[in-house]
Amino acid sequence: MRILLSADMEGATGVTWTDDVIPGTEQWQRFRRMFTGDVNATIAGLHAGGATDVLVNEAHSSQRNLLLEDLDPRARMLTGRHKPLSMMQGIESGVDGVVFLGYHAAAGVDGVLSHTYLENQITGVWLDGVLASEGRLNAGMAAEYGVPVLMVSGDDKTIEDALDYAPGASMVQVKECVSRYAAICSPPSVTASLLTAAAEESMRRAGRAEPAPGTHRIEVEFDASHLAAAAAVIPTVEQIGVRRVGFDAPNMTEAMKAFKIVTAIAAGAVQGIYG
Repeated sequence: MRILLSADMEGATGVTWTDDVIPGTEQWQRFRRMFTGDVNATIAGLHAGGATDVLVNEAHSSQRNLLLEDLDPRARMLTGRHKPLSMMQGIESGVDGVVFLGYHAAAGVDGVLSHTYLENQITGVWLDGVLASEGRLNAGMAAEYGVPVLMVSGDDKTIEDALDYAPGASMVQVKECVSRYAAICSPPSVTASLLTAAAEESMRRAGRAEPAPGTHRIEVEFDASHLAAAAAVIPTVEQIGVRRVGFDAPNMTEAMKAFKIVTAIAAGAVQGIYG
């Protein structure tokens, strides 16, 4: 059984604010150890449940946050940018299940460090008319390859979201959201046990299903009109509101590639503190 572990950082144990996840800060150095601990606890559970190969895809920001020297030696790690399928690189390699570790709530809703791809310029993303977190988008990609979502971890808002897009997955709440920058957190010794137990249990659902291809529509709303205008220069992307763009794609893989381009163009149009 081959498993993909997509590891984001905002939903990791103890993380509550910007410096915890921004490379180069003292806090980031501290929390990348906890992040690696969450990953290792999950790897242990996956192997206990029958996994024979675990590929960890570093999915946060620079995608160079996990400590390779401390990684469970039974796993391999895909680290660094840029990857064609981004957070889901490896889903195309014939894996039997995927874990969403350290995920977070969507832009525009409550949750610790909630956002969708861009930290603050995007106020909402909709997949086929449904408000979409990164988890929902990535679950759509997994379905296209017939890969089940085995487990999701993050704060309570992340779990509420995941219960809708991956109702059969094991859920691990590592903290309770108080505000965007505050949470009631469990210590790593507690969350490690929860992650290991859930990962082991989740392996009962591992195994590829029939792929579910299909057309998709993504709409993105920004916090400023010039970002929508900038994104709308991309062929196939239409400005459908003052701050909103939309596009159609023949499948989820192409939809996510186009979405990456939209976010990259918008990020490049941000000008200092005025956005």
